[in-house]
Amino acid sequence: MSPVAVVVGPPGAGKTTIGEGLAAALGVAFRDTDADVEATAGKSIADIFTQDGEAVFRAAETAAVATALVEHDGVLALGGGAVLAESTRALLAGHTVVFLNVGMAEGVRRTGLSTARPLLAGVNPRARFKELLDQRLPIYREVATIEVATDHAEPEQIIDGLVANLAGAAQD
Repeated sequence: MSPVAVVVGPPGAGKTTIGEGLAAALGVAFRDTDADVEATAGKSIADIFTQDGEAVFRAAETAAVATALVEHDGVLALGGGAVLAESTRALLAGHTVVFLNVGMAEGVRRTGLSTARPLLAGVNPRARFKELLDQRLPIYREVATIEVATDHAEPEQIIDGLVANLAGAAQD
């Protein structure tokens, strides 16, 4: 069993929105590893960060991704930082990985600098968002088999393009 597509990208890229829409368009289930982590921990990601620390969250995230990659055959969305784990990047090899790319200004607008996003909380959230993009962009590109710019596209356009791309890949 293997996901039809694994969706990655920074906060605000549209992983959940696009992932859910893509799953619906393909007639498959959607799964989000952030939701898996929260269900297993019995608390929100923000609470895990606050109460247990980022290291505990990352370990839980890595385990959730490894499990989902073998259990789920629909569309799988990973948390924004999941690709930071080398073991996760290794597990993504051979999968169809869709990188939803979002620029800093649009990402900040979409996230609203939400306190539900613990890595964006702090004194200068815009600078932190830029730092995340700078750090993660090469990693997203390393694991991606498909890259989609999301700044100036509606979710339906992105989903339609992905459906066509995945159909073309299936014929190859």
